[in-house]
Amino acid sequence: MEEDKLYSPKVLKDIIQKYGFRFSKGLGQNFLIDGNVISNIVDAADITENDEVIEIGPGIGTLTTEMCKKAKKVLAIEIDNRLLPILEETLGKYDNIKVINNDVLKLDLHSVLEENFTGDSVKVVANLPYYITTPIVMKILESRVNIKKIVIMVQKEVAQRLKATPGSKDYGSISIATGYYAKADIALIVPRNVFMPKPNVDSAVVVLDVYDKPKVKVEDEELFFRVIKSAFAKRRKTLLNSLSSGFISLNKDEVKEVLTKCDINPGLRGEVLSIQDYADITNAIVKKQQTK
Repeated sequence: MEEDKLYSPKVLKDIIQKYGFRFSKGLGQNFLIDGNVISNIVDAADITENDEVIEIGPGIGTLTTEMCKKAKKVLAIEIDNRLLPILEETLGKYDNIKVINNDVLKLDLHSVLEENFTGDSVKVVANLPYYITTPIVMKILESRVNIKKIVIMVQKEVAQRLKATPGSKDYGSISIATGYYAKADIALIVPRNVFMPKPNVDSAVVVLDVYDKPKVKVEDEELFFRVIKSAFAKRRKTLLNSLSSGFISLNKDEVKEVLTKCDINPGLRGEVLSIQDYADITNAIVKKQQTK
């Protein structure tokens, strides 16, 4: 089999027919059938011979083969065991690939890296199912494993949220949560017609360059994320009302005092605040709690 033609619709159809494979809507399976997009993803990941790569959801190995040509090692994590015999065939010629049949959300990423990589230069590349994008992204970021770059194909609207800035309509809790750990950029927009089967929406490739340390300093990370969750729980509410709604154990007068100390107008809404503003609020709450 010519691995560089795996993206061909004819080759893909022949493979799935040979193995009697059926696409799973439940797993959000949409396979790429465009060689240019695959090349652009590899370029966005800037994979070199020193890189070790984790791929989440290799499918039939279309993107995997291109990364095997450039990377030191590729570890592919595939949840669907029906794809294992297909991957054994399509990736058989490469000696720098290992396939794990598992759910990435159930894996201990620290153990995965320790067992499979030297840890010098690890990247994550993935064509993520739309329904589970955020949990996977946050699992990788929150695990604080030695991963410096994450290149993911996601729903276009999700990509816009990941990169959104304060005051924009796409700005929300995921924008801040991601921005706490990494700098997000959209590398390319991917039209829906380059997938089989064709999804209902367009996609985008997002590059997350992970910071060596979080973008802002907070005294209590759990509280920081509760503050963010509270601020965006009901977008039309003011900060004063949002932060007094139960996620944080402060009454309205205490919330107003905290916001005033941070030079933040209590009448503003959460979507106009920067990540530094949220860090300031968190640290002010911690300080207040310590004096109670």
